[in-house]
Amino acid sequence: MIGRLHVLTDAAGGPPALEAVRAALAGGAPVVQVRTKTGTDRQRYAFAREVVLLCRAAGAQCIVNDRVDLALAARADGTHIGADDLPVEVVRRIAGPAHLIGGTARDPERALALVAAGADYLGVGPAFATSTKDGLPDPIGPEGVAAVAEAVRVPVIAIGGVTAERVPLLRKAHGVAVVSAVSAADDPAAATKEILAALAGRS
Repeated sequence: MIGRLHVLTDAAGGPPALEAVRAALAGGAPVVQVRTKTGTDRQRYAFAREVVLLCRAAGAQCIVNDRVDLALAARADGTHIGADDLPVEVVRRIAGPAHLIGGTARDPERALALVAAGADYLGVGPAFATSTKDGLPDPIGPEGVAAVAEAVRVPVIAIGGVTAERVPLLRKAHGVAVVSAVSAADDPAAATKEILAALAGRS
């Protein structure tokens, strides 16, 4: 089973991102997703491997976004696949049955197709408006997240504009994924604890 809070790293990577990961893990984050968009493959591998080691020491899961090759090289627990990445069934063939694979969906039809292809969990959104990533479609809202969660039997992780205050609106989701809510917080460990408490307090 995938953890309920996914903390995504800052896309730039590097020492500041590692410090945010350390703080999030100290706050109890069960999953860290490595999201790097810059640097050479060697640099991105080195960063991913550092995060994997930090997660291992904390008893947390580590997922690498987009790149199954980096995930396997860094010995991460899984890979999260975006809409323009390799198909889920191809990643499964490359990575094997034990590798966690996440897919990205925003409607039940796409979600069902990803699960049929072998996705273990789904990242669903954007739930709310967010400026963390350019080119995103319009938010689907809590109702859109709920529609996907009700259509599939795998964990749904809501992403996009998620804050501790908005967690109660996402009751149908198994968990949430955040970027700036933790990485841009004055105290990332405290922010992580706040989101985990909000998840635990949902009815």
